[in-house]
Amino acid sequence: MKTRPPRATISDVARTAQTGKTSVSRYLNGEVHLLSPDLKARIEQAIAALNYRPSQMARGLKRGRTRLIGLIIADITNPYSVDVLSGIEAACRARGFTLLMCNTNNEVDLEQHYLQLLSSYQVEGIVVNAVGMHEAVLNRLQQSMLPMVLIDRKIPDFACDVVGLNNPEAGQIATQHLLDNGYDALLFLSEPLGSVNTRRERLAAFFDTVKRAPQVIAENAEVPLHQPQPLEQALRAFQQRHPDRRCAVMAANGALTLQVARALQRLTLRWGEHIGLLGFDELEWAALAGVGITTLKQPTWQIGYAALEQVIARIEGSEQPVSERVFSGELIVRGSSQPLR
Repeated sequence: MKTRPPRATISDVARTAQTGKTSVSRYLNGEVHLLSPDLKARIEQAIAALNYRPSQMARGLKRGRTRLIGLIIADITNPYSVDVLSGIEAACRARGFTLLMCNTNNEVDLEQHYLQLLSSYQVEGIVVNAVGMHEAVLNRLQQSMLPMVLIDRKIPDFACDVVGLNNPEAGQIATQHLLDNGYDALLFLSEPLGSVNTRRERLAAFFDTVKRAPQVIAENAEVPLHQPQPLEQALRAFQQRHPDRRCAVMAANGALTLQVARALQRLTLRWGEHIGLLGFDELEWAALAGVGITTLKQPTWQIGYAALEQVIARIEGSEQPVSERVFSGELIVRGSSQPLR
């Protein structure tokens, strides 16, 4: 079996070019005006002959900069997370940073592990889609003064820049759309609320909007994402309670929208005909699902890009007060929320 030849070092380059390491370092750092044309040519030839590649990490650490950004994402299988990641990567490329991505799979223990791991890599800043960080981890982050920006989910009692959707506005727009189309019994479905502000803010906007239509019944239910039975029970019970009303369901995120669509199919309930359906997050399959599913689209790419720009601003010394930057969503109307006959 062939063994890989050892990687060339700066000492190897200096020896081949018949000069010292200081001259090679000057060449690598762009200080070629300090070198004679002959010496510059010899160093170039030595680097080419040895296929020398300097360690960017070592060079960064020497200057006190790694140009690394850490990203802790809650669930990489969620289309929302994929779109956010795309925006963050684009901003990293534009600003000359490298992204280290960690997927916690919605597990708090993994979140803590990756926070510690990224600190050991000396990242210059962190972007976090939070799950439920423990107080001890938050205290360490505050003490480290490491620049950090939160996406989508806030952390209670933790002062930090946040970038995400304008949830009260989006919740109001989505709910009003169902009211305008004549639905008079609405069910807001979410995963367990916990301390997740996005779910709570959308639910609050839902109830606040329905208050203006006193003839409308508004309910909510919390269901586990990957357990179909409780979801089916909630949907069936909702319809049975209101057999003579025009019922509609609003799902709090894209992943849950998919599960609701599957559950309605199992219950032989057709959206846009037997029941209305609207979901947060625009998914590729939403336009292809029968008559199509109405969605509240988030500008996820822009949210990711803005979050990365904000953490870089903190890295570069911005002392602006902690802020929350919110983006407006866009209602994509399809057949699932059409007025029921």
